[in-house]
Amino acid sequence: MPVEAPAVRLLPKTSACYVCGPENASGLHIPFVADGANGSSARYTVLAEHCGWPGLLHGGVAFALMDEALAWACYFQGLYGVTARVETRFRQPLPVGTKLTIRAWTTERKRRLITARAEIRLDEENAPLVAEADATMYLREIESEPRA
Repeated sequence: MPVEAPAVRLLPKTSACYVCGPENASGLHIPFVADGANGSSARYTVLAEHCGWPGLLHGGVAFALMDEALAWACYFQGLYGVTARVETRFRQPLPVGTKLTIRAWTTERKRRLITARAEIRLDEENAPLVAEADATMYLREIESEPRA
């Protein structure tokens, strides 16, 4: 008989998160805000310490930005989701100093599954799309804040 993994319970505030956590010394410290009724958004400028190839943003960091935006799109609706499946497309390399806007929004809910989309665009007029992700988020239970 297969052994079930223990249920993961998420906390509503994750101050050590790599992308948004203010208390993660090596994190990105990116604040996300609600964007419409079912979305989130943030701004980020590519830093040299986040590069893979010299002078270009590491694809894993670009993905982490979109993944975080997806989670915040759920969170701003009072939902707590983790990424279950994602398909990502990177359209162009992003050099150091490039200003970006990251957005995500949910499109459909079926029980504990949310369909969502994230995009990274240049933070400029006519905002070209530079990366995108279509995802399925799995909704989880949360536990209350730990007591001191």
